[in-house]
Amino acid sequence: MTATTGLLRRHAASVVAVVLAATMFVLARQPEPSAAETAAMTGRYGFTPMSVSMPGGFPQKTIRKVNKAYKDINAWISSVGAGIAMNDLDGDGLSNDLCVTDPRIDQVVVTPAPGRGAERYAPFALDAAPLPMNDVIAPMGCAPGDFNEDGRTDLLVYYWGRTPVIHLAEAARDARGPLGEGSYRPVEAVPGANSTAGRYSGPQWNSNAVAIADFDGDGHEDIYVGNYFPHGPVLDETKDGGVMNRSLSNASNGGEDYILRRSAAGPGGAPVYQVLGDVLPRDVSGGWVLASTAGDLDGDMLPELYIAQDHGPDALLHNRSTAGKMAFAPVRAPRDGTVPKSKRVGADSFKGMGVDFGDLDGDGVYDMFVSNITTPFGIQESNFHFLSTAGDRDALRRALARGEAPWEDRSTEAGTAWSGWAWDVKLADFDNDRELEIAQTTGFVKGEVNRWPQLQELAAANDVVVENPRSWPNVREGDDIAGGQRLAFFAKGGDGRYANLSEGLGLAVPVPTRGIAVGDADGDGRLDLAVARQWDAPVFYHNQSPSPGAFLGLRLTHDGPEQAPGSPVVGAQVTVTMPDGRELLGRVDGGSGHSGKRSHDVHIGLGENVTGPVQVHLRWRDRSGQVREQVLRLSPGWHSLRLGEQARER
Repeated sequence: MTATTGLLRRHAASVVAVVLAATMFVLARQPEPSAAETAAMTGRYGFTPMSVSMPGGFPQKTIRKVNKAYKDINAWISSVGAGIAMNDLDGDGLSNDLCVTDPRIDQVVVTPAPGRGAERYAPFALDAAPLPMNDVIAPMGCAPGDFNEDGRTDLLVYYWGRTPVIHLAEAARDARGPLGEGSYRPVEAVPGANSTAGRYSGPQWNSNAVAIADFDGDGHEDIYVGNYFPHGPVLDETKDGGVMNRSLSNASNGGEDYILRRSAAGPGGAPVYQVLGDVLPRDVSGGWVLASTAGDLDGDMLPELYIAQDHGPDALLHNRSTAGKMAFAPVRAPRDGTVPKSKRVGADSFKGMGVDFGDLDGDGVYDMFVSNITTPFGIQESNFHFLSTAGDRDALRRALARGEAPWEDRSTEAGTAWSGWAWDVKLADFDNDRELEIAQTTGFVKGEVNRWPQLQELAAANDVVVENPRSWPNVREGDDIAGGQRLAFFAKGGDGRYANLSEGLGLAVPVPTRGIAVGDADGDGRLDLAVARQWDAPVFYHNQSPSPGAFLGLRLTHDGPEQAPGSPVVGAQVTVTMPDGRELLGRVDGGSGHSGKRSHDVHIGLGENVTGPVQVHLRWRDRSGQVREQVLRLSPGWHSLRLGEQARER
């Protein structure tokens, strides 16, 4: 036996593994739609970009000041914070108001959506005074909701360097005067925030995600707060000391997560929350959270919670709460010799950065889409296009009770595996053809000096060293990592595979994007897009799809004072049964994703040739926590329903 033969035999397994990996990579690159097919698909949609009005007079910045421990990666630390939400804030019945978190001015801005009605009020920044603040606090996102249950839409703002603040809509708004700086009253979301000489000195949470839902089934919305860095002064340039993730794939040394359980009403009607820090498993709570979403997956009217972790396995938590006791259990996809661990629900090692629920294959069961880092010749993981394999909700409920998560990733077959350094994602039907499109933000740090090679070295580093910020490659202002990537817009073709139509639709602007908000701003039945861009101006895309199908739009609110717009029934489930038997799903989303929040309206595309009423099955919890349900027949178009013991149209 020659030395060469012996060497080959000793390393045969490694050689086979390399060849197999290379072969699978080539095979995974499924054929893409032809130019003609892509053009035909693109013709179904149309978006017109419009500028979002922002207030002037604030100092502009291009990067954040950071703790001295992070000074050589200040661009990395400055890569998040752009967010956007779309909702009806002024009670005019349209989701034509935006709440924009803008890192350039470190302000949260309320502004009308451009287009019809844009002159209703001037854009303004939310003011947290007289609550204590300081100059090492930065807002990361804004989530609308009726937190004091008075029928008016409030705003939750979460931060790096502070606990969240709720801006309560003042009752004086019923006079229908324009929104302005005096329209909101700030209150603490977490009791007992401390101040020293008027400056905030309380817990320094570094929050990057919230999910708003009635987690314990008592009829009142709670708030999940997902933190990224361990609590501490990340943005204080006078401090020196901080850590990074202890692993690139299994870190649990991040900031502790919390669920704020609504317990009572305090002075002036302000909500009072009980801070629960022991509800989630420790390895989940200590993750580095970038996104989350909540929704009732198994039909028991208790919302599950998906937490997307940047440096460790994502977590899908089955809700097992009972009256007065909140409880969650992690579930995982069953082991399968044909599925890598990195692609299994609850066991993955990819960089979860965005998530949304929706029925992607039309089987009447919710699926999940998760954004990861998917840059060829950079860090090529894949997005997760998790399709349910349970068959129906009863089977799904039994699987979850066993601790199993019956979803499988189909991103390669679907053509959605690769898009870029991906962030927020929203599943929505933009042309009302009964199929959900996938809108996704991408891009990281924009500059002139390519830092991909240094980042690839970090990706191969030993976990022992990555916790120390000084082990990380320099990523300063002017450096570039995936800075020219573009918004993705995946649409399904006739063969079931998706194509990214972004370029043909004029969405492919080479600027890093972060949050996506979805809603129908002008009430025409076509969902619009609002996009937050990191260190650049936000943009609004008016949907002008040329031949949309019919739609059902529902504004579902709790029974309450008739003079108030109404409190959204967060978590309400909608099932439309079509004449052919297909079930179409919708829900009132309390706020999902990375830093973009869709409107509280339920929008379901019905397809072409639907002119008469359709069967609509509603399920909801009333304010007492009791589950209610009702079957209605509703014509296509918009409907406003009050949900109490029964549903009634306003």
